[in-house]
Amino acid sequence: MSLKSRLQRMKGHMSLDAGKVANEPAAAGEQAEQPAGHSAGQPSEQPAPMPSEPEKPSIPFTDRWQSLQAAPYFWDDEHVMIREVRYPVSQRHGAYSFAQLHEAIAIWEASGREHPLSAAGRKAEELLFFDTETTGLSGGAGNAVFLLGYSRLEGEEVVVRQHFLPAPHAEATLYQSFLAQAKKSSHLVTFNGKSFDWPQVRTRHTLVRDQVPALPVFGHLDLLHGARRLWKAELESCRLGIIEQEKLDVFREDDLPGYLAPVRYFDFLHSQDPDVIAGVLRHNETDVLSLITLYIHMTRLLTDQPDVAASPEERFEIARWYDALGDQEAALAGYRFVADSGHAWSNRARLAIGHLYKKQKDWRQALHVWESCMASSGYVPEEVYIEAAKLCEHQLGDAEKALRYTRQAYEQWKKRGTLLRNRSKAEAQAYQKRIDRLEAKVMGSAGQESLLSGFFDWADE
Repeated sequence: MSLKSRLQRMKGHMSLDAGKVANEPAAAGEQAEQPAGHSAGQPSEQPAPMPSEPEKPSIPFTDRWQSLQAAPYFWDDEHVMIREVRYPVSQRHGAYSFAQLHEAIAIWEASGREHPLSAAGRKAEELLFFDTETTGLSGGAGNAVFLLGYSRLEGEEVVVRQHFLPAPHAEATLYQSFLAQAKKSSHLVTFNGKSFDWPQVRTRHTLVRDQVPALPVFGHLDLLHGARRLWKAELESCRLGIIEQEKLDVFREDDLPGYLAPVRYFDFLHSQDPDVIAGVLRHNETDVLSLITLYIHMTRLLTDQPDVAASPEERFEIARWYDALGDQEAALAGYRFVADSGHAWSNRARLAIGHLYKKQKDWRQALHVWESCMASSGYVPEEVYIEAAKLCEHQLGDAEKALRYTRQAYEQWKKRGTLLRNRSKAEAQAYQKRIDRLEAKVMGSAGQESLLSGFFDWADE
């Protein structure tokens, strides 16, 4: 119980004690005073005072909060503000409608693929698209979370709720209000939430854990890691705002930059005027709605839906992701698409296809793919020659081919050049050592063949 609660309770006890003293009989030899209108010996009809109810704190600028669709949530003699905005699931946010979240989950279930972003077996209503606003970007207990925002499908609506901390001493109330809602979900969907948002929530929750329920154990789908895999080489930045414009057809108007959120919050603490924080609330609202759109889009890309025109770069990165997950079928399909596209990354895709065949111990098919890469008109990565040389020497026993491909790799390396002289010298020595060893191996093999040939010629005489 807060200090304020204890003081309110003491106030009630003091009122009761005062009433008790007033109703006690006068001491012997003294005439008790009677209220006007009562004769001596008549009992007083004055009622005993009742304990006073704790007064709810007044909320400044109530009308402005109402215009922002926010209302107070009271708990433990403190309050936080909860803003709630509802949208029909048919509404579009960028390239997709919210209703397509149901379809995204069905697509994962139909694909049968194991993937970190798969929500197969879950209901759309179980996903909590979550984002926070904090007083700083560093971790640790000194960084406070002042806004817990999320969007979620509820029936035929998408509901955005934002739990706002109007004063630092109401932090327990903030988490009480949030946890009452969050327990209805099974998975968080975030953008860098694994590394930042949820660790921050855990840290701040620790400070009030004796007063509020425990944090739920959530599954977690972090879309930032997937975004970096897909678009790191293509986009100037993998910030959500850039992805919105380039991939989701979401364009913000008069948006408050996220880095200004702490400044606006500190201004609010001084003024208590909700208009100061309104831009932060709208920014966070767009964030949590865009997470739904981003999840739908990434699902359609990763499952190769025909209505999504994936670029060769995206196809290649998706294939690499499935390759890392051990799904060789999906990886091979993606690599082949890029290899046949005539794109600048075609030979990178052929190199990767050869690696897949090598993993399957299909040595000759791997060599065939790498040799087709060498014969192409595009840029041939140095690694293609190196891998072909290793395969010829160790798996196919063809030292002569291995030597030829090693020499070609060395020539490719010399064309590429390097700015690091020490590394350049070390790599040149490694190439030369490999060439010398293969030359000796070829010469030894030739000498052995010559000796055997002479032996058989002598035997025929």
